[in-house]
Amino acid sequence: MGRDFARLSAAFEQTEVELRAACLEDSDALGRALVGVEVIVNCAGPFLDTAEALVAAALRARVHYLDVSAEQASAQALFERFSVAAEDAGILVLPAVGFYGGFADLLATVATAGWAEADAVSIGIALDAWWPTPGTRNTGRRNTVPRVVIEAGKLAPKGAAGPSEWHFPAPFGRQEMAEVPFSEMVLIHRHLRAMQVRTWLNTRPLDDLSNPSTPPPVATDASGRSAQRFLVEVRARRGAEERRVTASGRDIYAFTAPLVVEAVERILAGGAHAGVRSVGEAFDAADYLRSLASHFDFDPSTLAADGAIRAPAAR
Repeated sequence: MGRDFARLSAAFEQTEVELRAACLEDSDALGRALVGVEVIVNCAGPFLDTAEALVAAALRARVHYLDVSAEQASAQALFERFSVAAEDAGILVLPAVGFYGGFADLLATVATAGWAEADAVSIGIALDAWWPTPGTRNTGRRNTVPRVVIEAGKLAPKGAAGPSEWHFPAPFGRQEMAEVPFSEMVLIHRHLRAMQVRTWLNTRPLDDLSNPSTPPPVATDASGRSAQRFLVEVRARRGAEERRVTASGRDIYAFTAPLVVEAVERILAGGAHAGVRSVGEAFDAADYLRSLASHFDFDPSTLAADGAIRAPAAR
């Protein structure tokens, strides 16, 4: 579904999908476009401009909704505005089921499984490069809302953190880091008790992102993935106990696809509670990651049956 049927036809002429045209300002057209639909996957950022209108249409049509937003303000708005309405309608709304947001929420949920409360959760993200899509650049220009972190168990404005470093497993090793919280803060805060949560991203991809001449990603294999590599490590601490879970893979944009498809399949299978929820809250996070193990380097044997970490992940 998109605004311009001619452009949709040109973009999808090699595929057998049904195309429907609608724009956000036309609620009647949105309603017609959602007839017969069970789940809407919103990939049209900036989500500050699209998410609320599409969730409102999804609720009118009794259609489940998810998006891939990294935008904190967008995710927070869905929780605040639609939680009661979604529960009343029996509809599941999942914001931020993407690499930035939902993936860290799943990993943090696993790392803190069985704990009533965590003292601290630190999320370290390393990319060997960042070739931003036009959508990423558009979102960066649109998303000027001050970012938040979790401090004393509450969402609070991000302070002026100085440079830091993180020692990742190979091949990244020691990396210079900057504090860059994404939508995972909003998701984690909704269902995990953690007194402090911070997200750090290595500085090299931020340099790529800030450079206007950095090209968009280019496919380097038959699946369409770029050559970009990522590694995410979540460290959770409760008192003297620390747990770590590490996952690595290729192409943050392409990796979002199996994250989304897994959510859609689980929604269609039924059993998830209605309302606005994070992906780690809506589903069994450990089982969710096990189901995705073929799409990234993550050893399911490091997870106990209850989701707790048996030992630090070695991959």
